[in-house]
Amino acid sequence: MANKLILDTHALIWYLEGNQKLGAQAKTRMGAADSLMVLPLIALAEAAFLIERGRIGIPTTKDLLTDVHNDKRIEIFPLTWDVFERSLTPEGLQIPELHDRFIVSTGLHLQDLGDSVEIITKDRTITQAGILPVIW
Repeated sequence: MANKLILDTHALIWYLEGNQKLGAQAKTRMGAADSLMVLPLIALAEAAFLIERGRIGIPTTKDLLTDVHNDKRIEIFPLTWDVFERSLTPEGLQIPELHDRFIVSTGLHLQDLGDSVEIITKDRTITQAGILPVIW
């Protein structure tokens, strides 16, 4: 199966902004023409929320949605029953913050389906949990 990159909220935001906070490996992998990126819908919703609060450099939610929609390498993955159930397993419960738990659980669900996944994140809790391979 495919090697898919699960995008954390800040990885998405910093990539779209061209922000220097994005790790070098993350930038390279996200910038590759053949990358297969999975954006959990919860991460997209969180990014929209941050825009509404004026906390990031993307001017409007419409700009965010246009950028995501226009990048054909990005697959939006919904919060499904299977992802929700995966969030209640011992691996999922290692992540205390709800948004991050669903992001990680999306990756776990895709692994269950046979995909090879890595998560692009700087989040310390996700990294230290060691549930998914991390790129930064």
